[in-house]
Amino acid sequence: MKKHDAFPIGSFIILLVGCLMVLVPVLWMVITSLKSVPETFEIPPSLIPHAPSLAAYRTVLKDYSFGVFFKNSVIIVVASTFLTLFVATFAGFGVSRFEFKGKAGFLGFVLVTQMFPSVIMLIPYFRILKTYQLINTHLGLVLVYMSFQVPLCTWLMHSYFETIPKDLDDAASIDGLGKFRTFSRIILPLSLPGLASTAIYAFINSWNEFQFALVLTTTDLMKTVPIGIGQMIEDTKINWNEMMAASLLGSIPLIIIFLFFQKYFFAGLTAGSVKQ
Repeated sequence: MKKHDAFPIGSFIILLVGCLMVLVPVLWMVITSLKSVPETFEIPPSLIPHAPSLAAYRTVLKDYSFGVFFKNSVIIVVASTFLTLFVATFAGFGVSRFEFKGKAGFLGFVLVTQMFPSVIMLIPYFRILKTYQLINTHLGLVLVYMSFQVPLCTWLMHSYFETIPKDLDDAASIDGLGKFRTFSRIILPLSLPGLASTAIYAFINSWNEFQFALVLTTTDLMKTVPIGIGQMIEDTKINWNEMMAASLLGSIPLIIIFLFFQKYFFAGLTAGSVKQ
């Protein structure tokens, strides 16, 4: 074997191992969701279900109020993602295009806020929401999700706006456009990849959030998908086939979004990492 052939083979092996690490757990979820309850406890476990069935999916949708959990997640996540993107876009543009005292300190503060574990904010959030009677409400979770996502999303949008030449702003100014019209007509259309990558990040982060949703919701009518899946772990039993079915159903929105918008996601991340 020639020396220059070793690198492609080594790269292929590394990629293969990485793909298996990602795909095997997903495949195991699918297989388990198609099994009956007794079959999920067989030793050794079967790689192919003896009698594949969608009974676990029917049980999840009928007996576990999964539709309610799914609706709550969609409402909360879509609203928080939209509001986060709205605030982060204007904040990122402002930091990128305007010079003001304390700009470097502001950007540093934005990053510092992401260094603290989120659990230390749980009690303050609970006290604030309780004071304003927002516990167990959609609005309460929307505001909480928005608050801890805006800083990093602002940084992402700022990084992307930095890749757009400021000469465009000067040309628009010569043509008589103000800052807002320059932003809305010229800069915003050019920043669609950055907007897409930031929105996907905010959506995934909110959809998978468990800790705050667990503490800040008190009734089944307000719980989200991660909380609903967690409640399937009972004191005396765990029906693994039903839990895997619920997990796969809960992953559908993330899979769809990533399949359709992955090119914008990667374009936004790579473009935002290089300053022109």
